This record gives sequence, structure tokens and C-alpha cells, in this order.
Amino acid sequence: MPTSPKLSASLDQGGAPTHALGDVAASDSTLRRFLHGLPGVDAVGLEARAASLGTRSIKTTAKAYAIDLAISMVDLTTLEGADTPGKVRALGAKAVHPDPTDRTTPTTAAVCVYPDMVATAKEAVAGSGVKVASVATAFPAGRAALEVKLADVRDAIAAGADEIDMVIDRGAFLAGKYMKVYDEITAVKETCGTSARLKVIFETGELSTYDNIRRASWLGMLAGADFIKTSTGKVAVNATPANTLLMLEAVRDFRAQTGIQIGVKPAGGIRTTKDAVKFLVLVNETAGEDWLDNHWFRFGASSLLNDLLMQRQKLATGRYSGPDYVTVD
Repeated sequence: MPTSPKLSASLDQGGAPTHALGDVAASDSTLRRFLHGLPGVDAVGLEARAASLGTRSIKTTAKAYAIDLAISMVDLTTLEGADTPGKVRALGAKAVHPDPTDRTTPTTAAVCVYPDMVATAKEAVAGSGVKVASVATAFPAGRAALEVKLADVRDAIAAGADEIDMVIDRGAFLAGKYMKVYDEITAVKETCGTSARLKVIFETGELSTYDNIRRASWLGMLAGADFIKTSTGKVAVNATPANTLLMLEAVRDFRAQTGIQIGVKPAGGIRTTKDAVKFLVLVNETAGEDWLDNHWFRFGASSLLNDLLMQRQKLATGRYSGPDYVTVD
């Protein structure tokens, strides 16, 4: 995989990001002026480009590389009320050895769990290099007092979380309270400190318009996000090629202006190897090779892993084993 610079936003002592666009959030009015001054999104053009890139085909050798790359980018996730320590340990074992019959299979990037399961997940992946991510900040609705959200983050980090996936308050964003959303992100980023990378989830399916997704992307990056993420996977519309393309354009343009590289994580609805390859093409053709690494791009799609493993087995053996030959999450 190509090596890319490990850049991230720095924070001043008050928790505010320091970069070339730092003064944009000096006040509510300057932040609003910047976000509403972003170019409007040509929805037809965006969807046409996403569809066009999705038709690209790749040869067998490139497909083998793409499958392994996609496996290495998966955040293997369980976020259910019925999660048990046993289920999380099994998930961790699968993250470390996705295909126990073939130890050349890459590990996944991370396992993602609720804060109360972080310690269990940490034990399950110990020594493997697999990260433990935890959803926090009143996931998935994001409707709680800031003090409660920060306590959620502190609990997850204390238990050993390497990454925090926070949700923005979509109600505040849609009401135009951009500074409130900005301040919450910076507060969570400050709480993460150097202990955990921060992924900011927009729930794109609830933002209604591409213009709002573009504004949310820039808002999250301005506030210090290490990753911007499409969705929680808990609503009807999650990651799509078009909304992911829009976010990839945002991180590309943000790096061009600030020198800071931000990751992207589409989540929800990505289920097949064909889907994953389409998204990797989007990354390569939009943001570039620097993002073709699990430090900068992730899939929040646990069911995807099983299909990737089946297609990997087929390439290796010439036979399609079927779903009974991989573990079911």
C-alpha cells in the first residue's frame, strides 16, 4: 500500500483547531458565511460521475489486491442492544483472523463496539494491530447534554478505545446552529487528546441535501475531525457512491488548502465485493492514492467482510465456496 503523510489537525490550548482556515470559526457569523459560501452541489453531475466511476472494471490481479485492501479497511462492527461479551470476543477473533484457513488474509482495520464492550474487544484483539473503535456521544441519535457525551467518550477511552466515532446533533445542524455543532466536535476532539482518533458521523440520510453534506463535511474538518463518516447504519439511507464522492472531494480540497489530510468512512449498505471495488475506484479517482490505506479510508460494513472472503477464496481456488464456509456475524 502506498505510504502517505500522517497529518492531522493541531489544537491550541483551548481546543480550537489551528490551521490555515482557523479564523473561519472565529464567530457564528463567520462560520455561517463560510459554509453557505461553499459552491452549490450539482446533484445531477455528482450522481452521474459516481455512476460512471462505478462502471470501471479491474483485472484479476488487481482484483486480488483490491479485495485484500478492502478487507484491511473494514471496521468490523456490532452495535446491538443484545451484544454480549461472547459475541464481541468472537468478532475480535474474526477481525484478527478473518479466514482461519488462510493466515495470509489481512486483519481488518478495527472492531467497533459500544463503550461498555471496549475492554472486552481490547482483550480479544491484543497484540494484533487491530484497533478498537467505540461509538460515543449518545449514539446513534446524538441527543444528549454535552457533559453526558463527553463522559461517554472518557469512559470509552479509559477502557482502551483507539478511535471514537461520534455523531453530530443533526437537529442543531439542520436548524442552522453550526457553532453549537462545531463546539461539540472540538470538545470531543480535546477529550480524545492524543489517545484516540476522532471520526465524526453526519448521518447523511437525515441531512436531506448534498449541499448540507458538503457543509457538514467542511464543518467537521474545520472542528478537528480525523475522519468524516457518512452514517450510523441505523437509518434507511446510509453510504452511497454519490455522498461518499462528495465527501472525498471535500477532504481532497481541504488538504489542498490546509495541508491536513482527513480520512473518510462510508458506513451502512455496502455489502458486496463489487460495491467495495466501486468505492475504492472513487477514492483513487477523486482523492488519490494517498487515501488508499486504512489509516485514511474505512468501510463501516460488517456483512461486507463475508463476501470479500468468499470472493478471495474463489480467486485462490477457482471454486465458489458459498456462505456456509465463512463465519456468520
